[in-house]
Order: sequence, then C-alpha cells, then structure tokens
Amino acid sequence: MIKTVETPRPSRPAFLGELFEVLTERGRRLLGRRGAGAATEAPDLCELGEALLSRRGEASGVAIAQGLLAAFEDADEATRLAFLQNLADRFGPDPAAVRAALEAVQRDPEDGRAIEALHDAAEPRRQELFRRLNLAPGGTAALVRMREELLRHLKGNPPLRRVDGDFAHLFASWFNRGFLVLRHIDWNTPASILEKIIRYEAVHAIQNWDDLRNRLQPTDRRCYGFFHPQLVDEPLIFVEVALTEEIPDNVAGLLDLDRQPIEAERASTAVFYSISNTQRGLAGVSFGNFLIKQVVEELKAELPNIRTFVTLSPVPGFAAWLAQQRKDAMSELIDADQRLAFAVLDDPDWHKDPAVAESLRAPLLAAAAAYFLRARDGKGRVVDPVARFHLGNGARLERLNFLGDVSANGLKQSHGLMVNYLYDLDRIEANHEAFAERSAIAASDSVKRALPASNP
Repeated sequence: MIKTVETPRPSRPAFLGELFEVLTERGRRLLGRRGAGAATEAPDLCELGEALLSRRGEASGVAIAQGLLAAFEDADEATRLAFLQNLADRFGPDPAAVRAALEAVQRDPEDGRAIEALHDAAEPRRQELFRRLNLAPGGTAALVRMREELLRHLKGNPPLRRVDGDFAHLFASWFNRGFLVLRHIDWNTPASILEKIIRYEAVHAIQNWDDLRNRLQPTDRRCYGFFHPQLVDEPLIFVEVALTEEIPDNVAGLLDLDRQPIEAERASTAVFYSISNTQRGLAGVSFGNFLIKQVVEELKAELPNIRTFVTLSPVPGFAAWLAQQRKDAMSELIDADQRLAFAVLDDPDWHKDPAVAESLRAPLLAAAAAYFLRARDGKGRVVDPVARFHLGNGARLERLNFLGDVSANGLKQSHGLMVNYLYDLDRIEANHEAFAERSAIAASDSVKRALPASNP
C-alpha cells in the first residue's frame, strides 16, 4: 500500500554571479570569476565544499552553502555524480586524526575525553558539510533532492553507500517524529497542496479533480498527511481513509464516483486504502507507522463510533512471485493441481469470465496464503514489502480478497488480489514484538485455512 514517487527536479535561476558579489576575493575565485566582463565558469563543487567547511562566519557560510546547492542543481548529471563520488572519497574522516585519537584511547582506555575525541575524529567531514548546507534557505529540501540524485546512482557506485549512510543518519534526526506535523487535508486545503496529492498518489492513481473531490469532500472520507517545518507545502507522506459500515473486499466500491456517501456517525470502520510516500530522497526514514497510529487517535477522538481500523492493501509482488513458482517444478509452495489451474492466468481477460474466475478462486487464495505465511526472501523475511510494513506495525493479516482490484495495474501486480490488515488496538504491541523477535506472523483463522493441506 506504500509506494514512493520521484519528485521532479525544479528549475533553478542562474544567479550565482550576483549571489557571490558580497564574498571575499577567495570566494570569487572559487566561483571562477575571471574579472569584469569575463565569462563565468561553472564553480568547482568540491572547492566550494572545502570553503564552506573552512568558514567560521555565518553570513559568508550561508552564501557559500546556497551557492553550492544551486550550482549542484544547475550542473549536468555527470558533474553531479562526480561531486557525489568526491563526497565519498574526499569528505570522509581524516585518517591522521583518527589514528591519533585511536592511539590516545589505546594509551588510556578510561580517558573519556580521548574517547570523545575518537568519536569526533571518526565522523565523516561530509556530515558537517551537510549540516552547514542545511543552514541555507531551502537547504533541507535541496539536500533531500541531492540524496534522491544519489539513490539513482547507488547501484552502480558502491562507494556512494557511505554517503547514503550519512544522509540516512542525519535525516533520521532532522525528520524524527517530534518535528512532523499532522494535517487534515480536505477540499479546502490550498490548491498547491492538492495538486501534489494528485501527483504523488502512488497506489490508486487520481484521474482528475472530480476523482480527488470524491476522496476528500464527502462526509465519509478523510485524508491526513505529515508535514515538516522546512518543507511547509510538501506532504512527506499521506494516507487516504474511507469510513464504512463494514470491512471492504474491493477498492472499486471505495473509489466509485457514483456511490452514496454515508454520515460519518454511521460508520463503524476506518479503512486505510492508500498510503503514499512522496519524497524519494527520504527513503528509509520511517513515517508510515507513526502516521497510521496518530490517525487512529485522531479518528477515535473525532468519531468514537469507529471501532475497527483496517487497511485495504495491494499485494505488489504476488504475480511475479507466482510466476516464479509456476516455472519451478520442484516448488513446495504450490502443488500440481494449482499449477494446472494457473494456466488460465496467461489469458489477460481470464477475470472477465465468471466461470473461469470462480475456478481460480480456491487455488489462487491458497497460493496467496503460502505467499504470506510460508514464502521468504533471501534475507529470511516475509516476501511482500507491504506485509512487512503492516505486520511490523503490529497489524494482523485479516483477509485475502479475491479480485479486489481488477484495474490494469492490480491484475498485473497481483492477479487482482488485495488484503485487509487489521489494527486491533489491544494486540498491536504483542503482534509487533512477536514479528520483530520471532518473525511470527499474526494471521486470522480464515487466512490460515486457505493454506492447502499439502502446505500446512
């Protein structure tokens, strides 16, 4: 249910020359200014970084920081990658300082000051560089975009993992729960934010403004997002909620533009049917677990009649996993009868024939139960990423929904399968601890019964 979309890179004005009019002659040389009337060369990003780390004056430091960030965004892709690689190579810890501090600790392991000095020496210089860049106007957002750029190159550049680790370390502090603000997003929210909700929705695409209105304005719909003081009009993550009288088994009914809304006071169930992370550069920073739990508290306070909190979630990896099992004649997670039945999945219109669809219900749900309860990835984890998120939050795998999403994307990703995760407020902590400590999956009896007898 959680996906992330990349933020478009904003265009930046070419204002570097004017910005650095106030800097020292050294600063102007760093920017490549060769005299009045001469062409301005692109500034050396690494030299700007070194200059920023050497500065003690706040005003000039902020100017250099702003200039470096602007120059990075104005640079071509090769130049940006070269700077990121230099962050890994040139802006790590000072080896001589680390050796000296380590020798001091070895001489006296009980010397607290020596241990602190070793800690300081071991910190990569790029962490301090990021802190100083963050002081520039718009610095936080620019650093998030810089990490987004880094993540695009991470696979082919292993040394960049060191830089990514530093980003993740700092962002975990800068974006911790204490700095996040929960906001109710409705039809009266400023259009600039509503446009971003349309753009960032990554689970069930919003087709137009009428579709968005249907998700925000009716009495039985809610939307909440986390915002950060440094990214005021940028939702970091948002969740769409439907208030219903029962647990839904398909998403089409929730998104139907012609449905009849109910009064919120009649609802007994809150359904989290879409959660979207919006900032690719904040990948790995946990927001969703805090968001769901706080929204539960908000809804309990507003509508005490709501007693059931549940998701209607996609299963993004199920179709690919099942395709692998079908190819593996030795698979222990599906049997010969299931493999034979699944041949009809090769017809893209299989779901349109009621008889064919019904013949697939039992074998597909059995495979889904094995996918959640038995399948593991190379790290020994539950295969499905959405399941890892909700089970890790303490939810229970409540129900498997056959043909819950017959959109093109739903059929492609999961053969239409959707699931409900139940947030039982009395069991969340126990479920979370069991999953974290023993990888124990909280599942309802109906899900367990779907497992075939050959795969108990």
